[in-house]
Amino acid sequence: MSRPLTIGLTGNIATGKSTVLTYLQDRGAAVLDADKLAHAAMAPDGPAYDAVVAAFGTAIVGPGGVIDRKALGAIVFADAAQLARLEAIVHPAVFVLAQQALDATDAPVVVIEAIKLLESGRLLRLCDEFWVVVADEATQIRRLMESRGMDEAEARRRMAAQSSQAEKVKRAHRVIDNSGSPAELYAQLDAIWNELAAGT
Repeated sequence: MSRPLTIGLTGNIATGKSTVLTYLQDRGAAVLDADKLAHAAMAPDGPAYDAVVAAFGTAIVGPGGVIDRKALGAIVFADAAQLARLEAIVHPAVFVLAQQALDATDAPVVVIEAIKLLESGRLLRLCDEFWVVVADEATQIRRLMESRGMDEAEARRRMAAQSSQAEKVKRAHRVIDNSGSPAELYAQLDAIWNELAAGT
């Protein structure tokens, strides 16, 4: 079985990554969600479970032996060193699960979606191309206010907490601008998909 074309997809909040993912899935691409892989890695039968419990203690273990993500989050999101410690355990396990999924799929294209794709360089090594979805600041703010009920100040805070969009753009093979209408977005995606189809 030949290896699928593997695309890494990222983008900051309210740029419309989910719309792009839906488009790609509708055309036969398989999607690997890095956050879901991280959940699987920390499940009781997952490859990172024992190490996470050993590192952060049994206080993070809830009913049924499941890691209480809220309790774990209270530890790691208050302390950058603890977050780095958790990521050092989980990222390698996510890489292994992603590799296994790639080996098992018969889809011609696989999209690995991760908000921290650049930061977790291991996953990026699996990708043939790196795509970033962008939108202008005013569009992001409007979407956050309309879809998530935030006021403008909260929307700006959420956006400022994320890594630089410009840095992602500098490193991307393809930049998908989702500042306009759905029709404009789909026109870009149609052109890219047709180019990929011609090359495979």
